[in-house]
Amino acid sequence: MEDLKAGRAVSRRYRNRRIGEFLKELEMTEGRSTGIPKILKEMAANGSPAPLFETDDDRLAFVIRLPRHPLALVPSGQVTEEVERLLRGLVGEMSRQQIQDVLSLKHRDHFETAYLKPALAVQAIEMSLPDKPRSRLQRYRLTAIGRQWLEAHPDGGSS
Repeated sequence: MEDLKAGRAVSRRYRNRRIGEFLKELEMTEGRSTGIPKILKEMAANGSPAPLFETDDDRLAFVIRLPRHPLALVPSGQVTEEVERLLRGLVGEMSRQQIQDVLSLKHRDHFETAYLKPALAVQAIEMSLPDKPRSRLQRYRLTAIGRQWLEAHPDGGSS
C-alpha cells in the first residue's frame, strides 16, 4: 500500500502474462506501470484530494477511489454573476454591511436573496458564526471551494 501511495506500482506476480501481452499488442495497456504515478500527478496538479487505494494481502486486485474535486460541488451554472461579484469583493472576513458597501448595494433583502444566500448554498463562502446567523458579530469569508473557483476563473465569467 505504501508503494501505491508513493506512486510506485510494483507487481509481485502476474496472474496471466498472455493477457497482459495481448493487451499491450492492442495498445490497451503499456506495461510500464506509469498509470498510478500519472493519476497522482494529475490529481495533485488540479487540487483534487489524493486517491485512496485498497487491496488484498496477495495484491491480486486493488481498487482506486478517486475523490471528486471540491469544485465539482459548484457547477459553473450555479455561480451567478451576483455570486461571482461577491466572491471577488470579499477580502478576509467581512460583515454583511461591509460586503454591501464594497459592492455598492443598498438594499439588504436584495443582497441577501441574490448574493449572500446563493453563495452560502454552493459553499463558496461561510459564516464565522454559523450557529448565530443573525449575530451583529457575524462575518463572512471565502471557503476553499470559493478560493478554488476564483483561481479557476481568474478573468471572470460565470459560465
